[in-house]
Amino acid sequence: MTENKATLKDMVIKPNWKPADLIANRLKLSRRSVSNVITLLDEGSTIPFIARYRKEMTENMEPEVLREVAEGLEELRSVEIKLESVYKSVTKMGKMTEDLDRSFKLSTTILEVELLYAPLKPGHKGTYAERARALGLEVYARDLLNRENVNLMLLVDVQQKGLQTVGDVEKGIKHIIADIVSKDTAAMEEARNICHRCHVLIESSKVKNTARVKKKDGVVAANSQKENKKVLEHKFEQYFDFKLPVTSVKSHQILALNRAEDLKILTVKITIPAAAKEMFMNFASRTFLQKVTRSNNNFLVREAIVDAYDRLIEPMLCRQLRSDLTKNAEKASITVFSCNLKKLLLIRPVKNQVILGIDPGFKNGCKLAVVSATTQVLWTGIVYLHQTSQQTTAEMRNIAAIVDRYRCEVITIGNGVACRETEQVISNMITRGYFYSNKIMYCIVDESGASIYSVSDDAKKELPELDPTLRGAVSLARRLQDPLAELVKIEPKHLGVGMYQHDINNNKLHTALKSVVEECVSFVGVDINTCSQSLLKQVAGLNATKAKNLLEWRQQNGHFANRQQLLKVKGLGKKGFEQCAGFIRISKQTALADNFTIKQEVKVEVKTEECAEVEPIVKTGRKRKAETAGPSKKKAKLIEQEEWNPLDATSVHPESYDLAIKLASYLGVDMTDIGTENFILQVHKKTSDYNLDKFCEENSAGLPTVKLIVDSFKQPLLYDFRENFQKPLFKQEVKSVSDLRVGAEVTGRITNVTHFGAFVDIGVEINGLIHISNMGRHSAGLGVGDHVTVRVNNIDLSRERIGLVLKCVSQR
Repeated sequence: MTENKATLKDMVIKPNWKPADLIANRLKLSRRSVSNVITLLDEGSTIPFIARYRKEMTENMEPEVLREVAEGLEELRSVEIKLESVYKSVTKMGKMTEDLDRSFKLSTTILEVELLYAPLKPGHKGTYAERARALGLEVYARDLLNRENVNLMLLVDVQQKGLQTVGDVEKGIKHIIADIVSKDTAAMEEARNICHRCHVLIESSKVKNTARVKKKDGVVAANSQKENKKVLEHKFEQYFDFKLPVTSVKSHQILALNRAEDLKILTVKITIPAAAKEMFMNFASRTFLQKVTRSNNNFLVREAIVDAYDRLIEPMLCRQLRSDLTKNAEKASITVFSCNLKKLLLIRPVKNQVILGIDPGFKNGCKLAVVSATTQVLWTGIVYLHQTSQQTTAEMRNIAAIVDRYRCEVITIGNGVACRETEQVISNMITRGYFYSNKIMYCIVDESGASIYSVSDDAKKELPELDPTLRGAVSLARRLQDPLAELVKIEPKHLGVGMYQHDINNNKLHTALKSVVEECVSFVGVDINTCSQSLLKQVAGLNATKAKNLLEWRQQNGHFANRQQLLKVKGLGKKGFEQCAGFIRISKQTALADNFTIKQEVKVEVKTEECAEVEPIVKTGRKRKAETAGPSKKKAKLIEQEEWNPLDATSVHPESYDLAIKLASYLGVDMTDIGTENFILQVHKKTSDYNLDKFCEENSAGLPTVKLIVDSFKQPLLYDFRENFQKPLFKQEVKSVSDLRVGAEVTGRITNVTHFGAFVDIGVEINGLIHISNMGRHSAGLGVGDHVTVRVNNIDLSRERIGLVLKCVSQR
């Protein structure tokens, strides 16, 4: 017994498929590239690193595709783990059969494994087929399917339950045959194919009001729940009598149906047409009846096939279809959320400007914060703009004085409560000339997540002296200066750029959004000598602990002079360095700033040592050594060895520095001039004349890597690709919804994108919606932050809805 347990424990269960094959087939990618990606992921490589620095291995896969491969791999690895656990459990119970073995090893989803395992679990009475097998009927059932004559009368045993009559024997044999049919690989594959060809529907209807009233302490506890349910019901009215082919249903509709079903508002079902059953019966009859000889046995087997379809196959197909619809809807929703988040994080920063941030409010006032061009907080305060007219006038003068004192150039206003009223005040101030310059503009900023950030640990560490309400105003100002650096401090799901995120698998959503943040931060690049821990920990290959260690090293040793110094940081390691080094930038200014100070310290220490030698201590008879002489030599040696490398301010990875130097020599350009206008012009000119393929061949280098180096040569040092994107939408005057007219054309900024349309801030109290049917040829290209021109199609103030038609999209 002990030996059997040991054998079972050591048993390795391998499915009859390989992850690389399935993923390549599903995503229509080459098996080689998928296999390479899986190898890289298993070695600990990150998506940004693979996407940028391993293009030769992945055949230029984009980060989005790499994420799909990673997600598919994670799912299949989960299936492998589940399969091994379940397989061993079934084997231990002695219930494993050849059919089960084949079915388990062909399962590619956890749902399929669980459906096979459900009737075999300990404590379960067992399936009808199992009970029949326990009576010894399996041999005769298989004989029927293999041209053997079986006399059922001889199997009757009046003393044995389940065999007392011929009818009982027939029922047991039918259950076994039905089980064999439902586990036949070819039969199930045909059943799935038939479903794909047929007009399968998803239907929903309103749940009948049959709720039972529960009493608690003499009080009807269900009343409040009923009222809440009635409030929610109107949101799902369009699904009270809903019917649509599964091939046509939209992702947001599936998620809405799931939510309503969970709330007990709707009943949802999958309907497979009767024609599907007929087609399956034709296939199964050809497969299983061809060897059956006697007519009565033929009838028995046909009944078993009908039972297999009605009781086992159709319900399984319905569950799988519903599961696939939900899975695909979640995936699509996460994709849209990720795309919106990426566009939001990569909005063009407004650099080198002093900004006044306003977090609007009525009763508790508007919170103000002035932030310098380097994001430092210069001033904070509260004004009450929405009280009496006399007080409003006085507060307007106070705001004008603050703007004048700190020479603010832009004002940001949060889009929450009292936004439009505050916007009206600021617009009036600009129009009436309250400010020192008539060029002052304001911008509406999405304040989603600002209140969460203001009480977070990051905010407490960063702004410990400020009240949480004022931290929100600081955050709004900084969101305009550098959206990426500020928004990474907030959990992505709180940024208001997705829909139905609460109905999606939280782990999958978190993983996907974290990957998008990591990609954006890494591809933009981080200056290691000036960045915050919140930003640094999002770089590929780093985490909170490693980021903390990097900043502690910076604090103790001064600014990093080059990327190689990263290897001196405790806990980073060679793998961590490989993953993060290409995304970390070191500017010449910050690299040399501390070294200048160190050089001054060395000079002073050497001078002290010389003076000590002039006045020796007589007691010892030896020249007194300066106490700081040892450390000063180390610092001097550090300066000699650790020199700034201009490639450290580019996206070229340290592993390719030698190749970059060879390429510069091949092109005839001077590396000391990298980043200058002349250097960039020369590279542009010579890369069009020179054969890069020839260079790759001579140096055994991959063309994608060489092209990445060339692109870096064509950019200024510390290049930020966000500079090519649109600026935020600045305004000087405000409109009201009452000013809108159907047919009018207005401009606005997209605030959210969904599967059914895009929401647009057009400068009034209500965001308008461009339904997907009104997007024209731009339906696939719109993103958060895009500037658009739209025509007002309809206005429904009672439901707070504005319908828009897209006219054009401003070029990014």
